[in-house]
Amino acid sequence: MTTGSRAEDGARVEELTERLAAVNQRIDAALLESGRTDRPQLIVVTKYFPVADIRILADLGVTDLGENRDQEVSAKAQELAGLGLRWHFIGQLQTNKARSVARYAHAVHSVDRASLVKALGRGVAVERETSPERPSLKCFIQVDLSGADGATEGVSGHQRGGASPEEVNALGHLIEATDGLSLAGVMAVAPLGHEPLAAFHQLAGISAMLRAEFPAATAISAGMSGDLEAAVAAGATHLRIGSQVLGERPPLG
Repeated sequence: MTTGSRAEDGARVEELTERLAAVNQRIDAALLESGRTDRPQLIVVTKYFPVADIRILADLGVTDLGENRDQEVSAKAQELAGLGLRWHFIGQLQTNKARSVARYAHAVHSVDRASLVKALGRGVAVERETSPERPSLKCFIQVDLSGADGATEGVSGHQRGGASPEEVNALGHLIEATDGLSLAGVMAVAPLGHEPLAAFHQLAGISAMLRAEFPAATAISAGMSGDLEAAVAAGATHLRIGSQVLGERPPLG
């Protein structure tokens, strides 16, 4: 390693240390403001960032990482298998990728249809043929809070999936009835043009209805870099934070 590359590595360690500390300070302040004492799980969204950054984050105590491209996270999970990391799949998932995701994922935050539930169940079953100790895959039901039929359009124009609030309990029953899957709770992204706090309170209400039938499904995955305070105030148990920890996304190449 050259002197220049060592200096660059040291600067990146310093940058990520400062950024992670700043995010944790924001979470602490939000907890204090809301009167909560239970700290939500921080999931650092590392999509497009190199494994070198993830190694730094692991050294800083980060255990949970979010990704949304199967090919990318599959390679990262294999390379970093010895670090004890938990991988959360947070993007829209095609059923034909479910088998691959079942190899490495701790949780999937984007379960929004019956066909995907069945595909994930089949994927875990195949994994257990060679790894019987493979834990159940935690499933978050992604809820569309847009109030309109179809997907919610994201900032970049991509379509975000999501089940309607009326479909949530039926999906919960299907997940619980599928061997190898475990119902964790619900997940949502605050729709564009909506007040995040109101959206996350709506999600908390949907979570309460789900828990009435499935008391163990207590997880609420909500909040990103721009709206984590609103998510904490509404009771989120998992926060998905990317740019505030890692900075500007590197150019694709």
